[in-house]
Amino acid sequence: MNLLRALATVSGMTLLSRLLGFVRDFVIARIFGAGMATDAFFVAFRLPNLLRRLFAEGAFSQAFVPILSEYKNRCSADETHRLVDHVASLLFLVLMGVTALGIVATPLLIYLTAPGFAADAGKFALTVELTRITFPYILFMSLVALAAGVLNSWGRFALPAFTPVLLNLSFIAMALIAAPWFEPPVLALAWAVFLGGALQLAIQAPALARIGMLPRFGIDLKDPAVRRVMKLMAPAVVGVSAAQISLLINTIFASFLPSGSVSWLYYADRLMEFPAGLLGAALGTILLPSLSKAHAAAEAEEFSHLLDWGLRLTLLLTLPAALALMLLAVPLLATLFQHGAFTAQDVLQSRSALVAYSLGLSGLILVKILAPGFYARQDIRTPVKIALLTLALTQVMNLLFIGWLKHAGLALATGLASCVNAALLYRGLRRNGAYRPHPGWTVFVGKILLALSAMGGLLYWGMGAEASWLAMPSLERLLRLTALIISGVAVYFTCLALLGFRLADFRRKA
Repeated sequence: MNLLRALATVSGMTLLSRLLGFVRDFVIARIFGAGMATDAFFVAFRLPNLLRRLFAEGAFSQAFVPILSEYKNRCSADETHRLVDHVASLLFLVLMGVTALGIVATPLLIYLTAPGFAADAGKFALTVELTRITFPYILFMSLVALAAGVLNSWGRFALPAFTPVLLNLSFIAMALIAAPWFEPPVLALAWAVFLGGALQLAIQAPALARIGMLPRFGIDLKDPAVRRVMKLMAPAVVGVSAAQISLLINTIFASFLPSGSVSWLYYADRLMEFPAGLLGAALGTILLPSLSKAHAAAEAEEFSHLLDWGLRLTLLLTLPAALALMLLAVPLLATLFQHGAFTAQDVLQSRSALVAYSLGLSGLILVKILAPGFYARQDIRTPVKIALLTLALTQVMNLLFIGWLKHAGLALATGLASCVNAALLYRGLRRNGAYRPHPGWTVFVGKILLALSAMGGLLYWGMGAEASWLAMPSLERLLRLTALIISGVAVYFTCLALLGFRLADFRRKA
């Protein structure tokens, strides 16, 4: 399997999803703006979305994929299918219970996750109603994560990467068509979440059937592989989800800040998710099965080579993305969101959060590359210790920054904590001998810094005054921003080519 080709496939599908995601956010910003209704929805959506990332894409995937890869490489197809059957059945029953409990306990959950909303009875009641509609999303998406883990282990990366497109299409359709039929209209967004989750699950079934891994219902708690998945999953909740827990705590802090703070953080985070998903999620998706296979085959050198490849590619692509987000924060936010109810003041408030988040972009993506290095080896203890330390540090920084930076202080704390998390994971992999840097890192980083300097100078000069973007017509914004981005990308990669970088240097088979 060509990893660079697999990365291009996953990134291409992710790019489609992210572009539709921006269309989604453009539509939501234009129709609903940033205020009480959107604050209520984003809190309502964040809770099941957080649980999805914790239990589905986070803990479950990291615990399940290494064991599935081990079975696929060492056991028969029937034994592997039975493992999928048992894990899927247990996951379904547990999630049904979690979903039912979450719907019943929604008022308590909102008190815990957004206590500041309790001061406004209408806002609190709306958040509760929205959360109850969106809560089944955790059931749908956890089963989607199981299907994606199976398909990715068989080298079928395209369909799992495509499925988020369906959620964005659901949002766009419900906001544009169905919103006027709801009272209040923001209820249409909650039902879009429900519909999008159901569609993403439905599209996976034919692909699983084609590889002979469509789950059949059957519970066997004595299955040793199921017990291993359960044993790994509990601590993995903490080990891979520090950033998501930090986002939840940020919501608690932000609920006490002026109205709109939750929405400003959301829109800044949406821009951050573009490079994070395009590269971080894509690299993590293709690396985990390959790392798990290398570990199961006792190929230590291949394991280290894979990590080195992932780290170099990450820095090559995330450092320019972080610099561009910082320099072009106002042009990006104004072009994408300053329409209808989303004002220039909303752009400026979101800008401060985006700049703060950008400082930690490389750390955030490096965590997605380094954490699989532990979970592929079924090492739980080290990432858990690092995650707990990172969480504690994040809250200390939240308290230090929120007083004078407000919502941007919460974003800064999250970004800096991601860098600390990545640094500690890197040190852990070096100390246990799983990763040994290959020669040439000093020259590699030096060349990237030279290319970044050229790109940054071009973007800063070409952007002009930030205030001009707030008054610029929409079409002019779009054309100028597109020209800036194309020019920046061209300058960066031209400089790298002149310095000796070649695409062939990053081709790798697993």
